[in-house]
Parts: sequence; structure tokens; C-alpha cells
Amino acid sequence: MHRQTAFRIKIGTLKRSHALRKHHVQKSSTVTTLSSKRADTYNYIIVGAGSAGCVLANRLSEDSSKSVLILEAGPKDTLLGSKRLMWKIHMPSALIYNLCDDKYNWYYQTTPQKYLNNRVLYWPRGRVWGGSSSLNAMVYVRGHAEDYNRWNREGAAGWDYDHCLPYFKKAQSHELGPDQYRGGNGPLHVSRGKTKHLLHQAFLEAGQQAGYPFTEDMNGYQQEGFGWMDMTVHKGYRWSAASAYLHPAISRPNVSAQARTLVTKILFEGTKAIGVEYIKNKQKKKAFASNDVILSGGAINSPQLLMLSGIGNADDLKKLGIPVICHRPGVGQNLQDHLEMYIQQQCTEPISLYQAQKLLKMIPIGLEWLWRSTGQGATAHLESGGFIRSRPDVPHPDIQFHFLPSQVIDHGRVPPKLEAYQVHVGTMRSTSVGWLKLTSADPKDHPIIEPNYMSTETDIWEFRQCVKLSREIFAQKAFDRFRGAEIQPGSSVQSEEEIDAFVRQKADSAYHPSCTCKMGMTSDVNAVVDSHTNVIGVENLRVVDASIMPSIVSGNLNAPTIMIAEKAADIIKGLPSLYEKNVPVYKPKTLETPR
Repeated sequence: MHRQTAFRIKIGTLKRSHALRKHHVQKSSTVTTLSSKRADTYNYIIVGAGSAGCVLANRLSEDSSKSVLILEAGPKDTLLGSKRLMWKIHMPSALIYNLCDDKYNWYYQTTPQKYLNNRVLYWPRGRVWGGSSSLNAMVYVRGHAEDYNRWNREGAAGWDYDHCLPYFKKAQSHELGPDQYRGGNGPLHVSRGKTKHLLHQAFLEAGQQAGYPFTEDMNGYQQEGFGWMDMTVHKGYRWSAASAYLHPAISRPNVSAQARTLVTKILFEGTKAIGVEYIKNKQKKKAFASNDVILSGGAINSPQLLMLSGIGNADDLKKLGIPVICHRPGVGQNLQDHLEMYIQQQCTEPISLYQAQKLLKMIPIGLEWLWRSTGQGATAHLESGGFIRSRPDVPHPDIQFHFLPSQVIDHGRVPPKLEAYQVHVGTMRSTSVGWLKLTSADPKDHPIIEPNYMSTETDIWEFRQCVKLSREIFAQKAFDRFRGAEIQPGSSVQSEEEIDAFVRQKADSAYHPSCTCKMGMTSDVNAVVDSHTNVIGVENLRVVDASIMPSIVSGNLNAPTIMIAEKAADIIKGLPSLYEKNVPVYKPKTLETPR
């Protein structure tokens, strides 16, 4: 496709803004009508340039007659066009640096968690072009087919696996090429790990020795088992949603992408959304949408902005002096996340990443990546993993493993102490559900986040299983050569009471908040959007991001969020949904045993 000469808008410059408005008037008769009344009018305003927002900006602007404004509270992900000048984002192995400060990060925290020793948990979320896809561990996992069939049963009509798989494929360009499950021509580049580290190989062998299958593609026919992970890494660089979707789109003259722009309110005429109010350079401004305002801020920011704008539980809004536009009590409710722990083992040979994380080793690793985009800097090192079932009668995997040939302490904010390896392990479909609410009517105040972790007996039992099953895998023959003392939980932790105490002390978020603006039937009083992503009870307002999941998927959330936005883009454009009927999915031969 021929690419037009890039037309860049220097935000805050009145002359360029006027030129863009003039272009929009020429492009769309709809915009012409509204522009004669209001400046700064676009067909679509997208709030949030994260994983979903970047996809929408690209797909909705494919029609050159439609103008798109995308507003992001954080900075751009590049400086002067060079990714190397923002190496903390684009160097895969540098991911922990983005988790340790608030430069590109909302740096949220939960309430003290009653069932986790009253600990306040840290929730990093992306505040930059690309959103959390510019901060995450670049693991590409779709979840299980039954997650999407469950969505359909929960009221998200048309979001079953047959209707979602084609959008995973549309988004993806897998380095192994297309097949019945993988895409080959999409913007999102996906690769397999290149290091083939000895400890990764030991982990995969140990999984099979423990009685679990090997899977060639956990995003394909068979999720269950142990195998090599897919990653959103391309030619040694993090391949975020901004790299995949937003940067190609901003060269189009009908796209305006603004950074460091905090949207504070959705503007309404009655119950019709007509635009947004935002703060830019300490100045309050407005922009207007002739078609839709689309919230893509994620599971925290989207419900927060709805409530700030008068959509939520009417009683809560009135207490804060916020005029009620629409009583939707489900806004901010149904909060779901994945909790996980690190089971850590000392390594008897100096082959972990311990030495590589010392300054004298990091310098040549960084220089190789800067010069060639290769080496240990070109991977996030989470290259193997697995999905298993915790007990008989579970129809599809409910425990996930990410293996790492290193030790992580406090989200990477504390350097590793010794040669070690670990597995991140957690349950996929927790029965504990939380909520979030506004702290105040000030958009700059972080909301109250209450995940309500470990509040059910089911979750407590499943996490005991996580510890026991992880230990069993590390005890297999494949690790004999490398196995030293258990660091965490430690050999003194054996009884169920001791394991429970360890979980309460060490379990932490896997960074997968979701479901706070759940999609469902319009008759469901707790649903926030319908199956077409429209906010129920108002007009011209949509939410498209992980918040609209009816329930959390069995895996990481970045790939499903991108899929949601790809499918939503077709819905918004009025196109029929892509559909692939009866694609085969693995089922265990028996449910009488978990392996």
C-alpha cells in the first residue's frame, strides 16, 4: 500500500491545529456540518493509546474519509524517530526498568488486602503510547477457546471462539508462518524464543517427566501442556501495539495522535456523547466527535472516566457531587485479575541470568543490542511455560506457568541475590472478584482498587496446588544437574498451614486487571456495554479494552485485548464479523485425572 508523506502535528501549535481542522472539513461532509459549529471535531475520539486504542486508531482510519483523534495521558514511545533513545521500552530484556518508576507507568496500588496479610499490592499499568504493551513481559498468550465460548454464554453474543479466532489471526504475523490457528500477514509480529537456554530445556523435560504433555503451540490446537512461549518481539525489539498499529497510522493525514493529554470528562448533550474535555499543557481544552467517543484506557482508567463523567452507580456519584448521566451500577464492579507466586530454586551451575544482570556484564549486552539488536538483550527470557489442570473434572487448564532462568525480587525493583531459576505460577479463573471506585471527583486522583484477592476457599486450595505442583516439577530428573536449595517457599514450608502463610506473604499481581466494564445483555443490570461495545443507556459512547471482558481469560491479556479491538473495529465500521466454524480444539481423553 502506498504511504502518504507523514503529516505531523505539533500539539499546542494553533496554526497546525487549524490546518488539520481544515483538512477534516474537506474530508467529511459529516464533519463539515459539525465543524461549522465547533472547532476540533473528528469522526472518532479514542481515549487511550494502549493496546486497544492503537488498534482502533489504525483500523478506523483505514477509511480516509473518517478522521480520528487519539489522546494519551503519557508520553510518546519514541524520541526523534529513534527507538534506541528510549531503550528502556524497546529493549526486551530491559522491561523491569519500566516497572520500577512512574515515567511510563500509572504506578497504581491496591487497598490493603485482607487475605494477604493486609499488604498493599503494586499494580504497574502503561502510561505511554502502546500502553501496557510497552511495559509488559511481551508474552503472547490467547487463552483457551472455552474462555470465549463462556463469554458468549455470559451474554457477549457473537464473541465465541469461532468469531474471535479470525481476529487473533488477522492481527498476527507469526514468524513460523500461518496455519489454521496462526496469522501470517497482520501488523503484530510474534516470534519464538531464540536462546534455547539449558534451564528452559530442563523445565520442558521436567514437565513431561511429571506426566504432562508437550504442546507445539499453546495458542493453537492444544493449550494444555508445556512448550515454548510466543513473544511480541520482532528483530530484537519489543513489538508493542504502538509499533504494530499506531506508528503506521499516524502517517495518515486523517489521524491526530496526542501525548501527555489527560482526558478528564466525556461531554454530553442529554445522554448523547459529543466529545471530551482534556488537559494539555495545563490548559483545559475540548474536542468533539461526530460518530463515537471510544474509551480504551484499560480496566482502571475506562471505568474511572465513565464515573467521572456521570456514568456509574448513582448513589456513589451523588456523594462526590458528580451529576448523574446514567445509572450503571456495574461500572467498576466485577474486577478480576490473575494472582501469582514465584517458586524459586538455587542453581548449582553458573548458567542463570545472575551474572548477566551485573553492571560489567550488562554493558556489553546493551551495546550488542544497540548495535545489532541481538544477544541477551533481545529477549525477555520468559521463553517457556505451561498450562495444566489443577484436579480431575476441570475441563481445561486453570494453572499457568512462566519459567525464568533467573530470580525476580519485588517486581524486579531489587536485584537478584544469587544463581537461581524460578517459575511464576498462578490460577487462571479465580473465584475472588473485586471492584474499583472513585477516590474523589478529581481526575488526577487514582481510584480505590479493591481486588479482594484470596477471599474464597476455592482460591486458597488452588494456590496450595500451585505450590505443590511446582515443587513436583522442579523435583524431576531433568533438574537433578541444576537443583540447589529451594529459596522460596523454602524447605521449612511443608504443611498446608505453612503453604497458606507463604501465599499470603508472597502472592502478587500478574498485572492482568480486567472485566470492570463487562460486556453483556442490555437486560443485565450489571453489564456496562452491549455486545457491540456500546455503553448501555447512552448514545455514541463505546468502551473497547480489557475492561469489557465478561470474565477473565485463561492466560495473559495483551493478545486478547488486541483481538477485542480488531473485532470491535469491524463492528464500529458496520462490517460483518469474521467467522471460522468448528476449528478443532484439544480435549483431554479423560477428566478423571488432571494429567
